[in-house]
Amino acid sequence: MKKQILVAPLNWGLGHATRCIPIINALIKLNYTPIIASDGIALALLKKEFPKLTFDELPPYNVTYSKKAHLFKWKLLVDSPKLLHAINEERKATKALVKKYNINGIISDNRLGVSSKKVPSVFITHQLNVLSGSTTWLSTKIHQNIIKKFDECWIPDNEFTPNLSGRLGHTSGTSLPIKYLGPLSRFEKTDATIVYDLMVLLSGPEPQRSLLENILLEELEEFKGKVLFVRGVIEAEESITIKKNITIYNFMQSSALEQAINSSTMILSRSGYTTVMDLAKIGKKAFFIPTPGQFEQEYLAKMLDEMKLVPFCSQDDFKIELLRKISDFKGLDIEHSQPNFKLLFRLFECK
Repeated sequence: MKKQILVAPLNWGLGHATRCIPIINALIKLNYTPIIASDGIALALLKKEFPKLTFDELPPYNVTYSKKAHLFKWKLLVDSPKLLHAINEERKATKALVKKYNINGIISDNRLGVSSKKVPSVFITHQLNVLSGSTTWLSTKIHQNIIKKFDECWIPDNEFTPNLSGRLGHTSGTSLPIKYLGPLSRFEKTDATIVYDLMVLLSGPEPQRSLLENILLEELEEFKGKVLFVRGVIEAEESITIKKNITIYNFMQSSALEQAINSSTMILSRSGYTTVMDLAKIGKKAFFIPTPGQFEQEYLAKMLDEMKLVPFCSQDDFKIELLRKISDFKGLDIEHSQPNFKLLFRLFECK
């Protein structure tokens, strides 16, 4: 009998779902049966990527961003009772799923309530330190206490410098059961012919995704080159709209997206960690606009700018002429190892 492994990515934009794709592929290759559980667009995306697998739905967190960056922490505080209720419901759902599918192991990508004392449980995160301004010490302590409930914590980054997550994914003097995988990406670098001068790659929670989309479409009216604009909106069918020099997709599946990134000279996107890993794998030059108020993305954007790898600006300050700065930066080109999934999955043979 193949062992059944529950894979549960957080529905917070598309990043957590997409970085689980290489893990799911590895499970299949190594003769495990992945059972996918999530909600919203994360679940919808994985259903399109793996139509033959078994899927189940988890309770949604229903946490949204505020429209104003300075209200971000306040909005999270207001939403916290709802979040705690969702995590409690998630624990109940996980217990039922373990029994329903005879689960032999769990891989949770930032879903705080998806673990079990009955089977080996893994938590995937690139945030051992959760930045939240003056309350970083508190958010980090809470997060690390949650990680301790899992048998292992997998960090998708290099253990030593150079690395992509900086202080987010690295801490000293911890007793947490950490394993560094190397960066995770569903993509490979290819020698594709360049078709687009600029590719815009959007995702992330609303309303900030839509706010940035509107800003970029207005600014791109002044851009002279050929643009591919991927909105990051998962819908039943793929749609394509052409406006002058801009080709707009609502979404792309992995194979098409890999080809598109390889076929583009430069990328304009959020500085979400999964996007950083994807662009590092392909070795692309980029420009980042961090989500307003999200400390993690702001930290990553500043760090990569200081390393002279990728320039950035705030959402309110973006003008199309800022893309000229890209030529002065090296681009995301950091050596990294490939995850040894055969070794990692031995955890699921222990119980």
